[in-house]
Amino acid sequence: MEPIPRQIAAITRPVDQLLTYYALKALATTIAFPVTMVLLYFRYHTMRYVFSDEGIRMSWGILFRHEIMLNYARIQDIHLRSNAVERALGLARIEIQTASGGSSEMTLEGLTDHEAMRDFLYSRMRGATHLTPATSESARLAGVLDEIAVELRAIRAAVERRA
Repeated sequence: MEPIPRQIAAITRPVDQLLTYYALKALATTIAFPVTMVLLYFRYHTMRYVFSDEGIRMSWGILFRHEIMLNYARIQDIHLRSNAVERALGLARIEIQTASGGSSEMTLEGLTDHEAMRDFLYSRMRGATHLTPATSESARLAGVLDEIAVELRAIRAAVERRA
């Protein structure tokens, strides 16, 4: 498998525009602004990403620490989502889904080059599926079917010679 591109491996924290988005999001809560802003502020400052050869690790939180490790082989689908404010700030959320449920397993926030990240994840997702035992089983079955086809052609040729 190819090494992780430098620009992807260098991503460890969200960009500053995410804090601006969080402030605008907190403003929308009007009366709850102070509480919402504190929660989102700590989420922003504790959010970390690690992209390894096996998968993605995302962590955040102070009092309640959250950490998600998602292997590339488990990825089923990837969605880019952004509202008007996020687009104006150059942001998008990358929602990664697995076979375990209907909602997204991991949402990557605060990334500016979201299309490159989506393409990277798709390439890893497809690359990971080529390494599964099911693929080697499929290759073995394809070989058996090729042998059967050769035998059937030989039988057809022998029958045509007799006729």
